[in-house]
Amino acid sequence: MFKLSGSLRKSILVPLFAGCVLIGLSVLLFLVIRSQGNRLVAPEITATTSLISTGTAGNFDLTAHILSTLSAVIALGFILGRGLRFLGQPPVIGEVLAGILLGPSLLGLLSPEAMHYLIPGPETDPKEQVLTALKVIAELGVILYMFLVGLELNGEKLRLHARSAVAISNVSILVPFLLGAALALWIYPILSDRSVPFTSFALFMGVAMSITAFPVLARILTDLRMEKTDLGVTALSAAATGDVTAWCLLALVIGVAQSQVENAMLVLVYTAFFIGSMFVLVRPVLERFCNFLESKPLPGYAIPVIFVAILFSAGVTQIIGIHAVFGAFLLGVLIPHDSKLSREFSDKLTDIVTLVFLPAFFAVAGLSTRMDLIAGREYKLICLAIIVVAIAGKFGGTYFAARFTGRDRRTSAALGALMNTRGLMELIVLNIGLSMGVISPALYAMLVLMALVTTVITAPAVSLLIPKKPAETRTV
Repeated sequence: MFKLSGSLRKSILVPLFAGCVLIGLSVLLFLVIRSQGNRLVAPEITATTSLISTGTAGNFDLTAHILSTLSAVIALGFILGRGLRFLGQPPVIGEVLAGILLGPSLLGLLSPEAMHYLIPGPETDPKEQVLTALKVIAELGVILYMFLVGLELNGEKLRLHARSAVAISNVSILVPFLLGAALALWIYPILSDRSVPFTSFALFMGVAMSITAFPVLARILTDLRMEKTDLGVTALSAAATGDVTAWCLLALVIGVAQSQVENAMLVLVYTAFFIGSMFVLVRPVLERFCNFLESKPLPGYAIPVIFVAILFSAGVTQIIGIHAVFGAFLLGVLIPHDSKLSREFSDKLTDIVTLVFLPAFFAVAGLSTRMDLIAGREYKLICLAIIVVAIAGKFGGTYFAARFTGRDRRTSAALGALMNTRGLMELIVLNIGLSMGVISPALYAMLVLMALVTTVITAPAVSLLIPKKPAETRTV
C-alpha cells in the first residue's frame, strides 16, 4: 500500500488539517452571527429599496434585458450589414435597419411581446428602465461617435480644395435648407401642433434636408475605390466643410427651439463665446500637447485626459442650451488630424463605439420609428415629397456649384449624388428633433425613410455616372 513520507505527510496533511479547522471555525462564527441576526427586524420592503439593492423587480432583470437588446441589435445589424455590402451598400444601412426591424415597424407588428422584451416602451413599467438605460448608452455613444467624426476632418485637404469645397458645401446646404423650410409651409399644419413654433419647425426641416454623412460618404468612396481620386477628395472636402456648417446651423436651431424668444439670442451669444474660446484657448493647448506626444510612446494619462475633455466639452454645450454632441464634435475638429494622439485614439475607440455603443442608439431609434404611421394618401404624398425635395435640393445645389467651379457635367452629377448621402448623421439630427418635440413621430418616420433612401441610392448612382475603367491590357 502506498505510504506518504514524513516530510510529504507534513507538507500535505498539516495544511489540510489547518484548513478544515479554519472552515469549521468560520461555520461556527457564522452560526453565532446568524443567531444574533435572526433577532433583528428590518424595515418594510419598498419598490425603491428593492430596485437599488437587487437591480431587479420581481422576475425582471434590468442587466439581462439590456444585454439581450444590445446582442440582438449587434447580431442583426452585422448580418444585414454583411448582406447589404454584397449589394454595394455601406454596412451602416444594415445597422439602421436592424433597429427599425426590431421596433414597432416589423417585430412590433409580428410579435409585440417579443418587441417589448427586447426594447420595452414606457408603458411596460418597470421595464421603462431598459429604455432609459439604452438612451443613456446611446447618448454616450453618439457623443463619442461625433468626436471621432471631428477627428476624421483633415484640415490640410480642406485647405487644398478650399475653393471648390466651400462653394459646393455652402450651396449644397443652403439650397436644401431653403427648400426644406419652404416645404414646412405645407406640412406644418398637418404634422405639427401649436406647442411647436413654426420658426423652430421650419429651421429644423431645413437642417434635416441639409445633412451629408461624412463618415458614410467616406466608406462609400472607399468601397468604390474613389477616395483618392479628384472626385473623392472634392466630395470628402465638401462634406467635411458642410458638416461643420450643418452642425453650427443645428446649434442655432436648438438654441432657438429650447429657449424662449427673448433668451434665444443669449444662447447664441454663449455658443459663439464657447466656439471662440475653443479656437483661441483650447486649440493651441491641444496642438502643443499633440506635438509633445509625437516623438514618444503615448503615456497612460493621455487617453483619460482626452476622455475628460470630451465629456467636459459635451457637458458645457449641453448646459449652454445646445446639444452635447456639438461640444464633442468641435473638440475632435480641434485635435490635429494627422497627430499620433488622433490616430491612436481613433484606433482604440472606433470599434468600441460602432460595435457596442451605437447599437443602443439604433435600438432607441428603431423604437421611435413607426412606419405604420405613414398611412393614408396625404401622409404618403408628404413622405414622397420629402424624399424628392431632399434629393433635388442636395443634387441641384451641388451640381450647379460644381459646374460654377469648373467641373464637367458628369463629375458634377456624381458629386450631387455623393452629397445626398445622409445615413447615421441624419438619424442623430432626427433623434435630437424628436427628443425636443420639434417633430412628431410620423414626421420622424418619414425623415428616417428619406435618410435610408438617399443613402441607398448613392453608390449605384455614382457607379452609373462614373463607370469603372476596364483593366489595362498590355499589347505585344
